[in-house]
Amino acid sequence: MFSVTVRDHIMIAHSFRGAVFGPAQALHGATFVVDAVFRRAELDEDNIVVDIGLATEQLHDALADLTYTNLDDHPEFAGVNTSTEFLAQVIARRLAERVRDGRLGPHADGLAGITVTLHESHVASAGYELTLT
Repeated sequence: MFSVTVRDHIMIAHSFRGAVFGPAQALHGATFVVDAVFRRAELDEDNIVVDIGLATEQLHDALADLTYTNLDDHPEFAGVNTSTEFLAQVIARRLAERVRDGRLGPHADGLAGITVTLHESHVASAGYELTLT
């Protein structure tokens, strides 16, 4: 399986509901380094996985309404614990939609999957792997 990874970041604020979150139940900030990995079994006719420039642009676009926001106030996340794992899934689905509607260009047609990893720090990360059909 071949892959291309692009990277961006988001700075957000949010809070959680539930005792399992301890002090993170209070409003707090987080900065995530976001990696998006695009995978395919075979290289395309130009010997690439995906157009790296378009992948970078579309990752940035998928993150645009999240960065510098309080996710507690974001209409898409009303009543939801916006855990790192959950956010990885949201971003992966947003990227998959961009693949399907052609915003990653014709090189994205043969993609098999996308994995999004959010790095909370140098020692902790969470991710979501999505298969494209």
